[in-house]
Amino acid sequence: TLLVLSARADEVTDQLDAARKAYDNGELRGAVQALSFATARIQEQINDQLLKLLPEPLPGWQADAAQSEAGGIAAMVAGTIISRTYRREDGAEVELRLMADSPMMAMMAMMMQTPFLMQASKEMRVYTNRGYQGMIQHTDGSDVWEISLMVGNRVVVQAKGSQIRDQKAVDDYLNALDLAAVQKALTN
Repeated sequence: TLLVLSARADEVTDQLDAARKAYDNGELRGAVQALSFATARIQEQINDQLLKLLPEPLPGWQADAAQSEAGGIAAMVAGTIISRTYRREDGAEVELRLMADSPMMAMMAMMMQTPFLMQASKEMRVYTNRGYQGMIQHTDGSDVWEISLMVGNRVVVQAKGSQIRDQKAVDDYLNALDLAAVQKALTN
């Protein structure tokens, strides 16, 4: 892994040097292309670090590989999104999704920070976890539970459980997530 990171760092440094040389020679398009390449490689490194924030499966659960939708056009439209899905043999499923810098963030923040807006729907309630404000959505008789939390002012954590009787599995995965580390990683 150290060799891979070293190679990536060299690729980034090489491209930054190439961009500087192109810029100094008046080759502006070449400079932009080299900078874009360096930016993409740096974003890959950031994404690799972010994926490590998602917890390992809890006892009795299996997990898919963590996924990243950060960078490129996806980042412009949806911000940074990382997710991981956890499954149990009985068909239960929990998905954790971390979103930062989404254009929808302002609307979600307003909803979660204004409890009376949530009270307009009997399927939505106020929810807190370790001091972070959010909401829980659940329809009576349904086996789907969705919890959303604002973590700082730029990050939303969503946990969605399906094929489960109560919200405990969703809470367990939220509690396995280091919310302070998430906030730090996605806001710096």
